[in-house]
Amino acid sequence: MKAVRVNEHGGPEVLAFEDVDTPRIGEGEVLVKVESAGINFIDTYQRSGLYQIPLPSTLGLEAAGTVVEADTNVTGLNIGDRVAYTNVAGAYAEFAAVPAAKLVPIPEGVSFDQGAAAMLQGCTAHYLCMSTYPVKAGDRCLIHAAAGGVGLLLIQMVKMLGGTVIGTVSTEAKAELARDAGADEVILYTEQDFQSEVMQLTDGAGVNVAYDAVGAATFAKSVDCLARFGHMVLYGNASGPVTEFNPATLGPKGSLFLTRPTLFDYLASREDLEWRSGDVFKWISDGSLQLRMEHFYPLAEAQSAHRALEGRETTGKVIMRP
Repeated sequence: MKAVRVNEHGGPEVLAFEDVDTPRIGEGEVLVKVESAGINFIDTYQRSGLYQIPLPSTLGLEAAGTVVEADTNVTGLNIGDRVAYTNVAGAYAEFAAVPAAKLVPIPEGVSFDQGAAAMLQGCTAHYLCMSTYPVKAGDRCLIHAAAGGVGLLLIQMVKMLGGTVIGTVSTEAKAELARDAGADEVILYTEQDFQSEVMQLTDGAGVNVAYDAVGAATFAKSVDCLARFGHMVLYGNASGPVTEFNPATLGPKGSLFLTRPTLFDYLASREDLEWRSGDVFKWISDGSLQLRMEHFYPLAEAQSAHRALEGRETTGKVIMRP
């Protein structure tokens, strides 16, 4: 089969489109024919070496496809079932061996592309506003990268919960996407100082929570946008990791909270996986949650897909199809 492999860390050029053996399933596993794979920033972190993975490796942590083989110990799944998963490495391939416990059924009316798009970013948006900082009606929420895959979904979920959204984006075109998703205010950080704008928009009170996937470029000012007892939720490193921070500064700034959550912990149990993916698929099915998918690449063009994602040339979800 064909797969996208990383044999050494580096830029997009290290992604190799190679022939590899079709994976053999182990105990409790299922072989999935991948129809759509989601591309995420964590894939670029693993490729570059920011997040260490064993080499060589097949990239990709989420996909949707069809069950073609199952271990004899697997129950509740049949050949031909449409399934989706996340947090299992190896999605940039024609086939993937996946633990049955990590698979969820794709409901009728939800496509493979939607299934792949919903898992990692949809469940991330879900845990951010449902668990890491449970948004309440009236909360003021700052969302960076508001036109990105997680950002557009997070805006919609925060609005479902009754929160007010202030989003930041780099261009007017992205600002329009954030507004269409429901953002109350949008700041072009390339033209405005987002900290000053946030404080003006909140009459100096600040926000209850800042959801920051950008990292180094926005972290310090995001902390300074927080209201008393505010939550700084750093869930990504798109501009680079935050390497220096003194926790003692959180006290004088208003007894603030800082957390660095990961999806792996928030999907650690089967109960959480079913809750989060179930909510996301339900909202997609009934029209409450709109997925933006306009960037599609064949597996052979993974290098181009990574360049576009890291170059801020994409909005919403980026999908790769074998």
